[in-house]
Amino acid sequence: MRIAVLGGGSWGTALAIHAARLHPDVVLWMRNPEVAEQYARERRNARYLPDLQFPDGLRVSADPAVIDERDLVLVAVPSGAFRETLRWVAPRLGDQAVVAWATKGLETTTGAWLHEIAAEELGPAQPPALVSGPSFAAEVAREQPTALTAASTDPARTECLQRALHGRSMRIYRNTDVLGVELGGALKNVLAVATGIADGAGFGANARAALITRGLAEIQRLGAAVGARPTTLTGLSGLGDLVLTCTDDHSRNRRLGLQLGQGVDLDTARARIGQSVEGVETARVAVARAAQAGVEMPICAEVHAVLYQGRPVHEAVRRLLERDPTAEDL
Repeated sequence: MRIAVLGGGSWGTALAIHAARLHPDVVLWMRNPEVAEQYARERRNARYLPDLQFPDGLRVSADPAVIDERDLVLVAVPSGAFRETLRWVAPRLGDQAVVAWATKGLETTTGAWLHEIAAEELGPAQPPALVSGPSFAAEVAREQPTALTAASTDPARTECLQRALHGRSMRIYRNTDVLGVELGGALKNVLAVATGIADGAGFGANARAALITRGLAEIQRLGAAVGARPTTLTGLSGLGDLVLTCTDDHSRNRRLGLQLGQGVDLDTARARIGQSVEGVETARVAVARAAQAGVEMPICAEVHAVLYQGRPVHEAVRRLLERDPTAEDL
């Protein structure tokens, strides 16, 4: 397959490295020509994955012409750049090209799901297709075992993603529930901030387990309201990604929460991480989506209050604990 991966961050680089181990014609594209030239010269991503050399077959380019005649264009940019990237890609696609994405989150300015953005920018000729699940970029690049979900309403597109990425250290499972896969991948970031806050404040393992479990319940409630399948939300892109990001310090969202729990202010915490932290913006959208759907998401609401209303961490926990008793299966 002829593959282009768009996005020179850690995730895009890792996916391009993995794909280049499976296919002889893979291009990692990025917007900045100087950075692309550096990557090509040094044969590595010195900022995010400095100890990993690129496979011999991986090309790096900032030339828009690399999009031409690609079988698969895989978008791996932060959610804030997703619409702009699709708008740039659309007029450059060949007739047979498949566009898919490995981006997680929602559009923060409009609250739109990524598949809604794709429909607006690419039109009906490109049905939604994405890959998501529990995956840290460095582990993918180092060929540590990983399992992901490829989701699309078009079976040919999930098969395309499987052909592109399934192999060596990675398994790719098919799913037709695009909304459920997107929902799990977006909201787990907010809950990773919550568990990071709890651990940073020293609340212990009991609190972390409770937040993960009740956080999953919040995802499932919203999922039921918007039509996601329950099995998706207990699968790789739901529960799997939730557990990973809530428990491992490779997660930028968890690391941000750890700092907040230790009393660091939000701006300083974001600056220390130095990369996009999707859960910060997603918290705003999640609260708005929950209100629109008439769904209670108290953990997400308290994360939002800590991030945007200056609510002290211990006050947020007190408010969660003092909520009226309820049944677990509601």
